[in-house]
Amino acid sequence: MQKAVFPNKLLPYLLLAPQVAITLVFFYWPASQALYQSMLKEDPFGLKSKFVGLQNFAQVLGNPDYLNSVRVTVVFSVSTAVLAMALALFLATAAEKVVRGKGFYRTMLIWPYAVAPAVAGLLWLFMFNPSMGTFAYLLRDAGYRWNPLLDGDQAMLLVVVAAAWKQISYNFLFFVAALQSVPRSLIEAAAIDGASSTKRFWTIVFPLIAPTTFFLLVVNTVYAFFDTFGIIDAVTGGGPAQATQTLVYKVYNDGFVNLDLGGSAAQSVILMAIVIALTAIQFRYVEKRVHYA
Repeated sequence: MQKAVFPNKLLPYLLLAPQVAITLVFFYWPASQALYQSMLKEDPFGLKSKFVGLQNFAQVLGNPDYLNSVRVTVVFSVSTAVLAMALALFLATAAEKVVRGKGFYRTMLIWPYAVAPAVAGLLWLFMFNPSMGTFAYLLRDAGYRWNPLLDGDQAMLLVVVAAAWKQISYNFLFFVAALQSVPRSLIEAAAIDGASSTKRFWTIVFPLIAPTTFFLLVVNTVYAFFDTFGIIDAVTGGGPAQATQTLVYKVYNDGFVNLDLGGSAAQSVILMAIVIALTAIQFRYVEKRVHYA
C-alpha cells in the first residue's frame, strides 16, 4: 500500500479544518448546550435559570405522557421502517424485471423523495381528509367509518403510510444499485438447477444485498425517529389525544408550545441517547448476520 506524503506538514490539518469546524459548530456545540440546558430550570422567556441537576430527567421519565410517547414512537418507527423497506425492495425487484421503459419507471419511483416532509404530509391529509378527501369519500362509500382526526389508530395508520411513502424512493435507489451488483451467472445457474424465483431471491439475491439492507435499516430507524416531524405536524399535530405524538414531536411541543425549556432539553438528550443505543445494538447484533463479499 502506497503511503500518501504531503509536501507540507500543516496541509493535512488545513484540509481537515473546515469539516472539523462544521462538526464542532453544528453538532458538538448544540449537543453540549442541550446537555447543559437539560440540567436547568428556566422561566418561559429564558431570563432566569436555576441549576437542578437531574431533576428534569426524573420528571420526564416519571411522566405518563412521555411514556406514552415512547410507546407511540416504537410502534411508529418499527411500522414505518418495515413498510418503507419492504415496499422499496418489492419495487426494486419489479424494476429489474421491466424490459421496456425501465428508466421512466425508475424515475417515477424516485420523484417522491424530492417532496418536502411537510408537503408529503399535506398531500396525504388532503387525500384522506374526512370532510373533503377523495379516498376518505371512497372509504365511507364502502361502509368504512374513516376519521383520523378522531380515531387514534386511523391517525397512526395515516402517518405511517405517509412517512413510509416519503422514504420508499430513498430505499429504492439503494436496493436497485444492490440488485444490479448481484452476478447474473449465479441466478442463471440456480434457475438451471430448477430453483424457483422465490427460492432464488431468498437464497442468493437477498443474502448478497444484506449489507445494503443493514445500512438502510440504520438509516430508516434514524429517519423514523427524527425526520418525520414535518409529516406528523402537518397531518395530525400529534393527535388525536396524543395518539401520534412521537418523542421528537413531544420535544417540540414541550419546548416551543408549552415553553418547558429544561424538560424539552432533557427529552432531546434522552432521545439522542436512545438513537445512539439503537444504532449500537444494530451494529453489535444485526451486523453479525450480514455477510460482506
